[in-house]
Amino acid sequence: MFRKNLGKFNKVMGFQRSTSKSQRVQPDNDHSINKKAPNTSPVWTKELIASPDANYKSWMVKHPSALHSFDQMMKIAKGKKIAIFLDYDGTLSPIVNDPERAFMSNEMRSALREVAKCFPTAIISGRSRDKVKGFVQLNNVYYAGSHGMDIMAPPRPVKSLDGRNQIDKKGNEVVFQPAKEFLPTIQKIRRALEEKSKEIKGARVEDNRFCISVHYRLVRDEDYALLEENVKSVLAHYPEFRLNWGKKVMEIRPAIEWDKGHALEYLLDTLGLSNSTDVVPVYIGDDRTDEDAFKVIQRRGQGYPIIVASSPKDTEASYSLHDTSEVLTFLLRLARWRKYSSSSRAVSQIWGVGN
Repeated sequence: MFRKNLGKFNKVMGFQRSTSKSQRVQPDNDHSINKKAPNTSPVWTKELIASPDANYKSWMVKHPSALHSFDQMMKIAKGKKIAIFLDYDGTLSPIVNDPERAFMSNEMRSALREVAKCFPTAIISGRSRDKVKGFVQLNNVYYAGSHGMDIMAPPRPVKSLDGRNQIDKKGNEVVFQPAKEFLPTIQKIRRALEEKSKEIKGARVEDNRFCISVHYRLVRDEDYALLEENVKSVLAHYPEFRLNWGKKVMEIRPAIEWDKGHALEYLLDTLGLSNSTDVVPVYIGDDRTDEDAFKVIQRRGQGYPIIVASSPKDTEASYSLHDTSEVLTFLLRLARWRKYSSSSRAVSQIWGVGN
């Protein structure tokens, strides 16, 4: 009986590591990786070059695996309120050449669904809110699109930056859009960018509602400079917007003080979890835009910023996961940990043991 129960315990705690490789992400080569983009933090402008394996192992000393550190992390988090925040591309789905085909696996969707049953869970993506929701297809998570400029939050009355109530007409979720006034101009910029990029093979303009993405993953190296010049020539007429770089993408956003870090704080507040002494936010992301959220968690002094990276890079994250397959394993262990710890508390209460 003891061995049988021990086997169940090991299975629940996820000690048998997933061997799925369907979510494996290939290393990314970014045109902008060795230059500083305007209005971009120095973080992510440097990648270590030499022996990749040696550098990665050395880098992981400072950014240890969240899987290997899982028990220690959960020991600290025990008894506190955990909230989960996730990027989408490169975190829940692999990076792909066609951004319209960045599908997450059914296995990942199932794991995310289970995590959301255990903890408040939100996805903060550069994609439009509707688009990322269409990819994820879950109703028990919160969505923040356009790098947090379009948030569908829990049904709790809040005030916008100008003091107005932001609850939708149905009285359901809170819709928060701090850049709503820029929508007409964003569409003008989108049309201009489409015109400027249509002659460059492989260039793709994506409308993410409150920001515009110009993808150049399929653009020839010799054409990139022209594409960048064309994008900057369009933005020269719109000083209220700024240009940022991501993984093989240029992003145009309103120049307001709002990013994924602000979105994280907003969601914590609307979830009633802004008390930093009792709350452990977990944020998993792979892109430079996620660094703003990492910084917020570091400033709070409690929580786990986790970078998804297959090569060493400068980051504010404390822990790392190698690729989306490890993200999947981490989410599965997180859900199992919560279910086991909940059942353990129930057993303790029945038998009068434990805390």
